[in-house]
Amino acid sequence: MNSISGRRKEATAVATLKKGTGDFVVNKKKLEEYFGRDVAKMIVKQPLVLTNTLNSFDINIRVNGGGAFGQAGAIRLAISKALVLENPDFRAELKKAGYLTRDSRVKERKKVGLKKARKSPQFSKR
Repeated sequence: MNSISGRRKEATAVATLKKGTGDFVVNKKKLEEYFGRDVAKMIVKQPLVLTNTLNSFDINIRVNGGGAFGQAGAIRLAISKALVLENPDFRAELKKAGYLTRDSRVKERKKVGLKKARKSPQFSKR
């Protein structure tokens, strides 16, 4: 039973794996209740599908910060790291799929004189 963290954008997730029947609990809710969109649910399950362990572990996840897809990416990283601790043989295929890499892209800061990070005010000649 390992608690491993994963991060993406502003989201942080802590996943706890233990042998079981495939129950997913995210912030004390079932996975289907927590994430509305199917794509987010698919992202969360990717490492388990890749390693054929979808119904082998009960997974309890605490996640906060960011939006739905940032949280899904953070959960995916946390589950992938926990799977590697559980069985080091999974490392090669998870790494090849890119699930063990922390996605370092974050929102760019707003600059002075601009409306957003790169969007400039409308130009007026006169």
